[in-house]
Amino acid sequence: MAWQKHWFQYAVLLFLALIWGSSFILMKVGLRSFNSQQAASLRIFLASFALLPYSIQNLRALKKKDMKYLILAGFLGNFIPAYLFMKAETRIDSAIAGMLNSMTPVFTLIIGLIFMGIRTWWAQLVGVFLGFMGALGLISSGENLALANINSYAFLIIIATTFYGININIVKTHLTHLRGVQITSLSFLFIGPAALLVLLTTDLSAPLQSQGWIWHFSALAILGVVGSAFAMLIMNSLIRYTSAVFASSVTYIIPVFAIMWGLLDGEDISWMHLIFMATILAGVYLINRRKITN
Repeated sequence: MAWQKHWFQYAVLLFLALIWGSSFILMKVGLRSFNSQQAASLRIFLASFALLPYSIQNLRALKKKDMKYLILAGFLGNFIPAYLFMKAETRIDSAIAGMLNSMTPVFTLIIGLIFMGIRTWWAQLVGVFLGFMGALGLISSGENLALANINSYAFLIIIATTFYGININIVKTHLTHLRGVQITSLSFLFIGPAALLVLLTTDLSAPLQSQGWIWHFSALAILGVVGSAFAMLIMNSLIRYTSAVFASSVTYIIPVFAIMWGLLDGEDISWMHLIFMATILAGVYLINRRKITN
């Protein structure tokens, strides 16, 4: 099978990075008309709606023992991070959000070590340290490290990447007997109605009267259908055929596309930002140097 070939796995990793590296600018565009709650709710609901035919088709594969893990995968891997990222991007640039997203493999390893019995070695621990140092630098926006310089909204992305790490380990440990389309469609079946409920509690009259709202809605639709539904189908398949940390290494490449879109949109990216991002990626490299077994 193609999924078992290394070249195909790396090609999938690159393709996912392109999709998710573009998601941060799509969030920024969607937030021009909609508030963070509305934008995140639309993203999740539209993804769930697009997956509904697959969800119905795969209901027969739903077993009681898998239900709790599918619910956790839905809420920890998609629902909660969607709201955290949207809220964060109301105060930080999309490129910085993409850089901080690189912390995902760090938390994947930490969660795996603590809860999943993954074995590690000293270089991976050094990688964790470098990852945190790089994230701390980005959170402080490259200024002298002081409380006044800390962008608290960046911590929302750190929390989101922690949830990503938990989700990847849950999928790898408990759900690899299911196909990627089954994991994705069934997990979104649980979170789609929750996103709709959140959306209905908001006032949509103002966004629908704003100039260009159709384009901004379209950005969120692409984000939901392609960036969430389609990408998670691929990601869950990748987790099934590789290690949890390898799959999370998509964040190696995501910042490249995030920075590219940020520059095109006129965002200010300094050399300090790039240095701190490189520090995170050096840590991720050390974390992935040796195959991890679980």
